[in-house]
Amino acid sequence: MNDEQDKTRRYWLDDRRNIDRLVYLLYGACAFLLIADFLYVKKVHFAFENWIGFYGWYGFCAYVFIVLSAKLWRRVVKRDEDYYERDTD
Repeated sequence: MNDEQDKTRRYWLDDRRNIDRLVYLLYGACAFLLIADFLYVKKVHFAFENWIGFYGWYGFCAYVFIVLSAKLWRRVVKRDEDYYERDTD
């Protein structure tokens, strides 16, 4: 392909309707899993594991914790832009 074809080529995620479909598919999957939580008997170690949607909320909170802690950790390990290009004279 040449450059002109690359600029005019559209991918399936460029269409807003396809993105909306993916979002609705995600909502449907979440609803299905929440409903499925009622349909089986859990063998739990702790009482709070029986709460409806516990594992979904647990996973969501763990994800948020990881993202926020990564932002804080970046401040600790961040280096200047020219860190490896500095003169050692």
